[in-house]
Amino acid sequence: MKKFRNLCILLLAVSLTAVLGGCQDGKDGTTESQDNSSSQETEAEPTMGGSIVVGIPQDLEDSLDPHKSVAAGTKEVLFNIYEGLVKPDEEGNYIDAVAESHSISEDGKVYTFKLRPGVKFHDGTEVTVDDVKYSIERCAGINGDGTPLVAAFSNVEKVETPDASTVEIFLKEADTEFLAYLIVAVVPQHCDDLDKTPVGTGPFKYVSRSPQENIVIEKFDEYWDTENQAYLDQVTFKVVGDSNAIVTGLKSGSIDMYPRINSTQAAQLADDQDLEIYEGGMNLIQALYLNNGEKPFDDEKVRQALCYAVNRQEVLDMMADGKGTIIGSSMFPAFEKYYMPELVDKYPQDIQKAKELLAEAGYPDGFDMTITVPNNYQQHIDTAQVLVEQLKQVGINAEIQLIEWDSWLSDVYGERNFQSTVVGIDAAYLSGRALLERFTSDSDKNFINYSNPEYDSLYEQVKKSTDESEQIDLYKQMETLLADDAANVYIQDMAAEVVLRKGYGGYVFYPLYVQDMAKIYKTAE
Repeated sequence: MKKFRNLCILLLAVSLTAVLGGCQDGKDGTTESQDNSSSQETEAEPTMGGSIVVGIPQDLEDSLDPHKSVAAGTKEVLFNIYEGLVKPDEEGNYIDAVAESHSISEDGKVYTFKLRPGVKFHDGTEVTVDDVKYSIERCAGINGDGTPLVAAFSNVEKVETPDASTVEIFLKEADTEFLAYLIVAVVPQHCDDLDKTPVGTGPFKYVSRSPQENIVIEKFDEYWDTENQAYLDQVTFKVVGDSNAIVTGLKSGSIDMYPRINSTQAAQLADDQDLEIYEGGMNLIQALYLNNGEKPFDDEKVRQALCYAVNRQEVLDMMADGKGTIIGSSMFPAFEKYYMPELVDKYPQDIQKAKELLAEAGYPDGFDMTITVPNNYQQHIDTAQVLVEQLKQVGINAEIQLIEWDSWLSDVYGERNFQSTVVGIDAAYLSGRALLERFTSDSDKNFINYSNPEYDSLYEQVKKSTDESEQIDLYKQMETLLADDAANVYIQDMAAEVVLRKGYGGYVFYPLYVQDMAKIYKTAE
């Protein structure tokens, strides 16, 4: 029987090493305002078995291969199917998963793992050191065309398997943060169709996918962690992108859970006695992301003018009843040791200053611009609508262009064919690098085309450093440069409001963008 350590809803939105103050969940069916208090309340006794329908805002348009997937919405589903040598827990710690133990050499260049005996893939085959070696080399591009599938793995020099239970990863340069990236999925070497048929070691296994309708996973009975097996037999992730359909589905009972509802939906559902709403941090960097390589946003003064034109508190007030945390650079508060609250005040709204900067840049009468927004994320649409009105005050005429999510992934993120966009960027790994590496000049994730040699130099220093305090200082310098250069108009880490039908329990917020369905259970009648 699963340990009862999850019978209480945990404190929300934790940092890497400490609890994030600011949010807690309400247990009376309503959301509570953000404060620094804490409380826990025992839920009804969990039962084994049952199923749940979870609404998601978009289909999993990119690859189901965990080493190739890009979208946060895909990764949060795959979290239930795949595991790495280590995995994150809800408190931001790394716990051994496919590996039963690990060690890091003093020079930070050799990572050694002892595999857990008897771990099985969902196809019934047992995980071997060859599978782990293949997975790491695949991410590093060693056994492919030389192009790393995961950027951090470009530092991998070689992988050795001295015996049937040991894997040694040798790095080209010291990297004491590399453990954060070893949550990357271990996949079977013999499977060549992971794009469409995921095969992992997690508590749930893949069953089916109906494009634009749903993806179904079911409990893996041979999961290695017998004390923490999934409670539910089946989870259906149902694609429900329309805002009205989300509310209707929750009220009618066709949807049992929906993460990240907006304030309008929360108000419509607050009085429903069959539903509970939990509130935490979303751990996303929501911003008006600017294409620094295209006019007029190739001019720092123009970007700074936009920062001064925006009133971020008004954005929060208008689109989320004031909930959320204003940020000033590409770091959210849950990453406490890296976070710089002082950057929040760098660009207070100053209409006159914004107009002066636009005039200096050659745009005394403003200009026209397009804000491209994925049409399945209402929070980003709402934010863009507020920004449009605010930018009018400085003569900027902004038009919102709504596009399908798959088009956003290909055109905006992939091809960088856009002027500006409102989205949220997540951290796939628990490290400062996960949020800041993407803005180096040669990163394939640098979709805003930001380029600053000083920023690149700081990142190179981070990669070579083995001193944590030095790394933190360097990351903070990088954050400051992003703010100084007004690389983007940083807005907020959005509040996350999750709806769960009464009769279910166990929802837990993570410091990463995931949905841990193994912890969800049906309560005893």
